[in-house]
Amino acid sequence: MASRRLTQRLIETLKPGKSVRETRDTELRGFGVRILPSGRKSYFVHAQTGGRRVWTKIGDADAMHLADARELARSHLAASKAGDSSRPTKIAAETPFEDVADAVFRLQSRHWKPGTLEVNRSYLKNQILPRFRGKPIGAITSADVQQWFASLRTTPAAADRAAPVLSVIMREAETLGFRLEDTNPCGNIRRYRRRGRERFLSLEETRRLGTVLKVHEGHALATAVKLLLLTGCRKSEIMTLQWQDYRDGHLFLRDGKTGPRTVWLSSAARTVLDALPRSGRWVFPGRSGVGPAHGLSMFWRALRDEAGLRDVRLHDLRHSYASLALQCGETVLTIGRLLGHSKPDTTLKYIHLADESVRDAVDALAPILGGEG
Repeated sequence: MASRRLTQRLIETLKPGKSVRETRDTELRGFGVRILPSGRKSYFVHAQTGGRRVWTKIGDADAMHLADARELARSHLAASKAGDSSRPTKIAAETPFEDVADAVFRLQSRHWKPGTLEVNRSYLKNQILPRFRGKPIGAITSADVQQWFASLRTTPAAADRAAPVLSVIMREAETLGFRLEDTNPCGNIRRYRRRGRERFLSLEETRRLGTVLKVHEGHALATAVKLLLLTGCRKSEIMTLQWQDYRDGHLFLRDGKTGPRTVWLSSAARTVLDALPRSGRWVFPGRSGVGPAHGLSMFWRALRDEAGLRDVRLHDLRHSYASLALQCGETVLTIGRLLGHSKPDTTLKYIHLADESVRDAVDALAPILGGEG
């Protein structure tokens, strides 16, 4: 076990080994950092309590700053000498919610994709902090969370998306030592039932869109829309597509929403790609040529108005692709692979909504078939 004066720079450069490694702080006796073979680092203190030596985890070194950990360790050691082992827990539990949330977001920034991090920060700022800012992290109860969630009933979509973010903060607060274990107050939240916003294009609507796309033949963004229709890909997957991702008749996406995946292309999709000029790195390059093109959402709004599809979102083209695959007899497993879903439940949602569309069509036809039309 090495002994060195711990600095933030030193902790960041410590490397894992084949077994657990520990480095004790020469500035504060009893304080140190432990590095697991996985690379995870945690602060600890070891002190004499009740005639025996006790090792206690202070927090995650990837999320907690050294100065904060050393201060908490100093309080823990002082409490151990005074015979009050509960005092450090009380000190940690009094930490303001926003400080813990900031530490958790620093930790999660290594795991969340940039887009996910940005969205979650928005929910933290707009839905969570207005309610919990300044409140001690250890004082937040299940009743507090239930009242907060009920206060967001007028914006159910935002409430449903903010709740998991709050749950992650509370879960990591336990890991970092700011709350007792198994006290996550978000466990009993029941999400709002909302009718899905998913929309499917009918055959006639698809034809209308195809007609409008022909009018804009040769426009790069119109070509991008056509690829969305032909592949079921997400907007980000098509707009950040690079020519090196297209080979052997497939798209090899390196960083999709659910990780790397392969997209099998139809002959129509391959024809669209093969007709595009290869003038650089990006399939749809921006005007400067440095990065990918922008403005697809704005272009789509004008395009859908022209086609008389004002309530259709770009993402609904993906839903329509799934619906068409379902109508062609493809299985849930196959559709899930086509769309890059990591969980079957996500694909089942599309099928459930497609069934609703079929029922709506039956209800609409019933009066005519019954001689009432």
